[in-house]
Amino acid sequence: MAAGMIVLSMLSPALSQANAAAACGRASWYALHSKTASGEMMNPSAMTAAHPSYRFGTKLKVTNQRNGRSVIVRINDRGPFVKGRIVDVSRAAAGKLGMIRSGHAPVCVQPVS
Repeated sequence: MAAGMIVLSMLSPALSQANAAAACGRASWYALHSKTASGEMMNPSAMTAAHPSYRFGTKLKVTNQRNGRSVIVRINDRGPFVKGRIVDVSRAAAGKLGMIRSGHAPVCVQPVS
């Protein structure tokens, strides 16, 4: 029984991320040509994003609260590093979300399977 409890406690962070409710805040976009925190090159044309805590490879649904547009992005970087922002999306994702011109938007993010 104790071994089962240890395994469950080790899995709980992954389970809680997968079942997490939507978090809302502000998003911005970026388009660098350097390596991301995951070690891959940043590709502004890819549907990727930076988040401070989700595991690399996690897919998030990002919904722009101003216009209702949504995209699925893959976490491959860390950030944002600006207070009040919850995610930085690639230029491609920002274009689909309709936030290129403004540079930022109110969004909700939710992990998807």
